[in-house]
Amino acid sequence: MKYFLRRIVHVAFLLVGVSVLSFVFLSIAPGNFLDEMRLDPSVAPETVAALRAEYGLNRSVGVKYERWLKALAHGDLGYSFAYNQSAASLLWPRARNTLLLTSIATALSWLVALPIGIRSAEREGRFDDHLLSAASGTLLALPDLLVVIGLLLIAAKTNWVPTGGMTSVDFDDFDTRGKIVDLAAHLALPVTALVLVTLPILARNVRDAMVKALREPFLRAAEGHGISRTRLLLRYALPVAANPLISLFGFSVGALLSCSLLVEIILGWPGLGPLLLEAILSRDIFLVIGAVMFSTIFLVGGNFLADLLLYWNDPRIRIE
Repeated sequence: MKYFLRRIVHVAFLLVGVSVLSFVFLSIAPGNFLDEMRLDPSVAPETVAALRAEYGLNRSVGVKYERWLKALAHGDLGYSFAYNQSAASLLWPRARNTLLLTSIATALSWLVALPIGIRSAEREGRFDDHLLSAASGTLLALPDLLVVIGLLLIAAKTNWVPTGGMTSVDFDDFDTRGKIVDLAAHLALPVTALVLVTLPILARNVRDAMVKALREPFLRAAEGHGISRTRLLLRYALPVAANPLISLFGFSVGALLSCSLLVEIILGWPGLGPLLLEAILSRDIFLVIGAVMFSTIFLVGGNFLADLLLYWNDPRIRIE
């Protein structure tokens, strides 16, 4: 129980710290949402001053943060100046789309990385291992932006999958099966981009953890007793390598989340990425803070899930 209480306290401090820093950085940054309006000669200075007072832009950072916390207690994330509506109504659908994209990409990345890493470890020093290492090294050397743009060009040239958006224009006219197929088609490109970006790191770490596990004396003894290679890998070596891989899972969620913001912007996926970029450019502070907080919650959630898996897998943690 103490283990989870410590994690919850850490999460609470992290969320408070992120929210405070977001307010401070946005407050000290030059300019605000009304700058363009102030430069318009047709808008009177009194109008701009009245809007500053209405939006609360003339208040101190401490007052803004206090009012935001009080609103947050009632489920209100503030008001979007650019969209002229509550920030929560804009953020919830985008957060859901980002969560859908990153969840599928995380699952596929691990489903592909585990067999590749295990196979490479089992064939350590042989041609298969060298070939997989060379392929992962090549993908690691390529910038993420280049990988995403390359996939976008291939999709645009071949028309195999849609190159933007989440659904087709006539999505509402489809039946249930048609809607699932259409959504999967639009997910194919961004999910592939995220998998290719994270797969080399995951596969290499799986390989290294499995190689280290296979060198344990008790596994060498088990192999000497005639236990099959497949049983040795999956029944004995993989549980030994599980702890570092579970920790890596939490890291991979953060890496995928940060990369997904870039992928969403380039590939037109309607997630938090494009909304955050627009909010930053227009200095829509409550929308920026809301998007940052949602991203932090996703990151913390992934690491908390990794902690739960560690607690379930490692009896030493439960005893401690």
